[in-house]
Amino acid sequence: QVQLVESGGGLVQAGGSLRLSCAASGRTFSSYAMGWFRQAPGKERELLAAITWSTGYTYYADSMKGRFTISRDNAKHTVYLQMNSLKPEDTAVYYCATSSSAPMSVATHYDYWGRGTQVTVSS
Repeated sequence: QVQLVESGGGLVQAGGSLRLSCAASGRTFSSYAMGWFRQAPGKERELLAAITWSTGYTYYADSMKGRFTISRDNAKHTVYLQMNSLKPEDTAVYYCATSSSAPMSVATHYDYWGRGTQVTVSS
C-alpha cells in the first residue's frame, strides 16, 4: 500500500498563492504517477494536474494551465502543487493520489488517496 499525507492548505486572499505538498510512503515504487485533485462542495472531484515519478512528464487540466504548477522531489517522495493567482472558486478540499498505470490523465487510474487539505480563498 501507499500512504499519502497532504499539507499546505489554508486561508488565502484572492490573488494570493499557496504551495501544497503530498508526502508519499510505503510501496511508492509501484506508483506510476501522482495527481492532484480537488472537490468543492456540491461538485464532483476533478483532476487538476499529474506528474510521473520517473520522467517528470506532466499533465494539466485545461482550466489549470498557467496558474498551477506540479513538481516532484523523488528523493523525498513528495509532490507539490504551486497555486498562483488564486480565486474564490478555487476553494475546495485538495487531494493527492497515486496512479499505478498510464495514462495519468485518466482519473479512474488513481487508487490510493490522501485525506485532503482544505484551501479557502476569500474575496
